[in-house]
Amino acid sequence: MAGYTGNKQEHLRRLRRVEGQIRGLQRMVDDDQYCIDILTQVSAATSALESFALALLEEHLAHCVTEAIQQGGAEADVKVKEAADAVARLVRS
Repeated sequence: MAGYTGNKQEHLRRLRRVEGQIRGLQRMVDDDQYCIDILTQVSAATSALESFALALLEEHLAHCVTEAIQQGGAEADVKVKEAADAVARLVRS
C-alpha cells in the first residue's frame, strides 16, 4: 500500500486543480494574453505542484521510510537514500 493511499482523493483533487491551471495557461497563450499575467499564473501552478510534491514526500517519509526503518536492514538504507534523492530533485527544480 502506498503512503498516500489515505489521502488519495485529496491528492487527485489537487492534481486536477493544477491540470486546470495548465489548461488556463494554454488558453492565455492562445488568446495572446499579456506576458506578465501568464508568468503570474505559471508561478501559481508551480507553487501548487510544489505543494503537492511536498505533501507526497511527507507521506512517503511518514509511511514508507518509517516502516522500512522499523524493519531495518538494507531496505531501510534504500528507502532513506530514495527519500534523500527525492528531496535533492525537489530542491534543484
